[in-house]
Amino acid sequence: MIVEAKGVAKVFPIYDKPHYRLMQMIFGGSKWHREFCALSDVNFSIRRGETVGIVGRNGSGKSTLLQILCGTLAPTFGDVHVRGRVAALLELGAGFNPEFTGLENVYLNGTVLGLTRAQITERLDKILAFAEIGEFIDRPVKTYSSGMYVRLAFAVAIHVEPDLLVVDEALSVGDEAFQRKCFARIDKLRDAGCTVLFVSHSAGIVVELCDRAILLDRGEVLADGLPKAVISRYQRMLYAPEERAMELRLAMRQEYKGGAPALTVTSATSNAPEPSQVKKHDVIEAYYDENLKSQSEVIYSSQGAVIHDPHLETMDGRRVNVLNAGERYFYVYQVKFEQTIVGVRFGMMIKSITGIEIAGAVSAASQNAIEIVDAGKTYSLRYGFDCDLAGGAYFMNAGVLGRIGEEETYLDRRIDVLMFKVMASSDRLSTGWVNLVDGVTLEALEGT
Repeated sequence: MIVEAKGVAKVFPIYDKPHYRLMQMIFGGSKWHREFCALSDVNFSIRRGETVGIVGRNGSGKSTLLQILCGTLAPTFGDVHVRGRVAALLELGAGFNPEFTGLENVYLNGTVLGLTRAQITERLDKILAFAEIGEFIDRPVKTYSSGMYVRLAFAVAIHVEPDLLVVDEALSVGDEAFQRKCFARIDKLRDAGCTVLFVSHSAGIVVELCDRAILLDRGEVLADGLPKAVISRYQRMLYAPEERAMELRLAMRQEYKGGAPALTVTSATSNAPEPSQVKKHDVIEAYYDENLKSQSEVIYSSQGAVIHDPHLETMDGRRVNVLNAGERYFYVYQVKFEQTIVGVRFGMMIKSITGIEIAGAVSAASQNAIEIVDAGKTYSLRYGFDCDLAGGAYFMNAGVLGRIGEEETYLDRRIDVLMFKVMASSDRLSTGWVNLVDGVTLEALEGT
């Protein structure tokens, strides 16, 4: 194990008045402060080469835990063992002196991470090439934007050849192109055996990047297992009304503390036969497989509307869930309104088996939402789409939005409400998930 945490707790003193801190120092035994427990009895271990995502609401203890693992905070109780070289991107600017230039901070941060000056000099060109901040490298970092901070910090961290890379939401401030560059480098580090500990509020990134996820809430571990299963529970608790969220939290806490096995997601594909690979001239008709059921559905608590009967239909109205690429289908569901709602919109999403959002649609832009829907009214939604997807399994979401007070919120939302498959075709020329090309023209140029 590269990381082991046993019974870790962190308690911070909260002083209601500034002079209480002095009184505590002078009189010692008397309690002049309240205690805030940021972490409580946290236990887990991480294997070498594993990528683990930590999820949870703001204030759940994620950053505190990472700081303890990196050694910048000491636990109040418990033991932490980390083996190997650690490179960390914690809060913005951590490990940098704002008065130093970027170049000076490369040497400073590299030294903190365990490199000698000679080793930093040897890797300097690669660090600067990855950071891509140009002439700003010779300017004080206090003049940097948040994105430039992250560029330089990440460039240093990945070039120290860490055994453990810790990333605490820092990449969220970078532009999309740089984020993609960072994730590509993280993939290379993982392939080389580096362990990655990753904090993000993006469910899709955690599901796609991580082998495992841990859910923290109010300083306690509530779930530990496969990312898709953990994210499903997290989202269910996150979007539930307060009273229901407390019930879900208590149930998860009791299950985890009771020694329940790690959460897994049993793929419905294990119960269903894999569609055969077929050619266009020998097409099998789309059909319905009763064994093809989503086992990762998350249902938000209803707030005035309820989604019913989501399913896929062919052009002639047959229900199907095993589709042919290139044919047209409809995604259908009904919404019954239990309350009068204003500003109503509807939406859908198609996702990969790892949770990546591939395509989606809404019924209208926010300014064109239905002004008012009376209680008792039912709407039927039909989203037509051409199935230009690669062969494999996919999941669908369904949602209805409305305004409650001044805010637009989900009245009902179903994540992974249904699963479907697309039959593979040996005639397919496109690569990736979606076919955006309808043909390829080849022409041999004369004289070549």
